[in-house]
Amino acid sequence: MYSDDDLLMLSGIQHFAFCKRQWALIHVEQQWAENVKTTEGNHLHERVDDPMESDKRGKVITYRAFPLISYQLGLIGRADVVELIYTREGGVLLEGHEGRWLLHPVEYKRGKQKPDDRDAVQVCAQAICLEEMFNIEIPNGSLFYGETRRRVNVDFKLELRQTVFEHARRMHELFEKGITPLPVYKSHCKSCSLIDICLPQNLSGKIKASDYLRNELEKDL
Repeated sequence: MYSDDDLLMLSGIQHFAFCKRQWALIHVEQQWAENVKTTEGNHLHERVDDPMESDKRGKVITYRAFPLISYQLGLIGRADVVELIYTREGGVLLEGHEGRWLLHPVEYKRGKQKPDDRDAVQVCAQAICLEEMFNIEIPNGSLFYGETRRRVNVDFKLELRQTVFEHARRMHELFEKGITPLPVYKSHCKSCSLIDICLPQNLSGKIKASDYLRNELEKDL
């Protein structure tokens, strides 16, 4: 269990899953840069990032910018959307709402569905926060993609949950030691807003990132 002083930004787990160096540049070194994709993402989030906005449609109440925290993961942040779905069986009792409710996190993304789990780990981390906060189990959530205008269901299977916990553990380990991994140049580097800060083509290959991390972590042993 982590303390309040240990908490890292929950949104960073998506950066970490995409590129550990990108995450460290943003969250360890506090560097950031905008490009077209980040600007489009900001526009997509403008409505869902209003914590004062909620609505009810039938048996579903939608809350936006829902605050989240998990001391198991050591993460704090907010979900774009948490849907409260009325149910006759199971669910939880919530103050201010009659009946029992299921909680369903929804994360908004500007592009389209990815071939890896970088987006899935973020919404799964949100679910783990909600489970800890409300002492419930959440089997699935959703990702909404702005480019395709469709929602994709994400099942929170054991393997995905284990990935979330492992990412969170490594994030804390690197943050505590102030480590920024060296770059490994890949095709997706071209679309990264931090490419001019990261300089992957100039630095990549000079030393294996695994060797660099191992050397740094062994300094304090």
